[in-house]
Amino acid sequence: MKIQTPVYYGDYLQLPKILNAQAPESTKYGKTAHDETLFIIIHQAYELWFKQILHELNSVREIMQQPFVPSTDLSVIIARIERVTTIQQLLIDQIQVMETMTSLDFMEFRDFLVPASGFQSIQFKLIEAILGIKAQHRMEVEKQFFNSRLKAEDKKLLEAEEARISIFELLEAWLERMPFSQFEDFDFWGEYSHAVDKMLKQDREIISNNPVLDDRTRTMELKNLDMTQNTFNTLLDSRLYSAWQGEGKVRLSQKAMLSAVFIYLYRDYPALQMPFRILNALVEVDEKFTTWRYRHAIMVQRILGTKIGTGGSSGHEYLRSTTERNRAFIDFFNLATFLIPKSMIPALPQNIKDQLDIVYDSFRP
Repeated sequence: MKIQTPVYYGDYLQLPKILNAQAPESTKYGKTAHDETLFIIIHQAYELWFKQILHELNSVREIMQQPFVPSTDLSVIIARIERVTTIQQLLIDQIQVMETMTSLDFMEFRDFLVPASGFQSIQFKLIEAILGIKAQHRMEVEKQFFNSRLKAEDKKLLEAEEARISIFELLEAWLERMPFSQFEDFDFWGEYSHAVDKMLKQDREIISNNPVLDDRTRTMELKNLDMTQNTFNTLLDSRLYSAWQGEGKVRLSQKAMLSAVFIYLYRDYPALQMPFRILNALVEVDEKFTTWRYRHAIMVQRILGTKIGTGGSSGHEYLRSTTERNRAFIDFFNLATFLIPKSMIPALPQNIKDQLDIVYDSFRP
């Protein structure tokens, strides 16, 4: 084996570059604001973690772009998405460090930063795009901001990423290809519909016969139950579902949604455990970014109050408005809408169970 050149820790990590990459703007104006160094390091740390998240998500996209995704690759997808969620928790926890800086501390250097803003983080925009949040999914006010605040080269980079296929689109195609939920000799969705009717009938009887409810409350709850019935009807009716998509109430195709519902209902079967974990992990990615945005918005309100952001946005109000809006996998959050009690889930025929099962025990009755 050839002896390699000795590696030195600081050189390998390029520490001279990293540790000398903090240049407070306040220094240029005669007096360095103490907390500006903290502000810079926190945001540099964010960008390093964003780079790692992009590295993981790009690898997931590459795997899912295969015409056929082998089951052995599913564990790799899960591991890399779960690594992303672990990093996201660090991003959330890092806000506590930022909150050690007071409003007065921030005001010592805030005006020197205009018009720079975290809104200009191209890496975070790339993360959103690769997940599936593209220009058409953003609020009008956000479109205006990123169109006018990004450098030309960053805008071009973002547009190129948005033109590429996203993880959401690949996941949708993968779910559509799944052989589950549609069977030649078994009308699963007919059985599911009967189970839903039974569940809603029981709910209706409980509401109608509940002596605690007054007439007004009973009428309201029965009306809500009718809305629930319409939701289930929409799931199973292609015409109604298409109308739902047209209204922007759902992004996922009906075929993909049905596969996802089936996975959630029968996730205890070995063949469905890894698909369920993938869907659940992507929901967690959305949840943690939502939490991060919310914590960030609260922090900004705490430090800035109602002042506008350094990038010209409405500060806290703008950040709060994007918290719920920018979620790529909201459809998977809403899957719980279509779940029914475990005791009512239709029993599968033995031949279908055999397709979904793995026999670990040599004795089988």
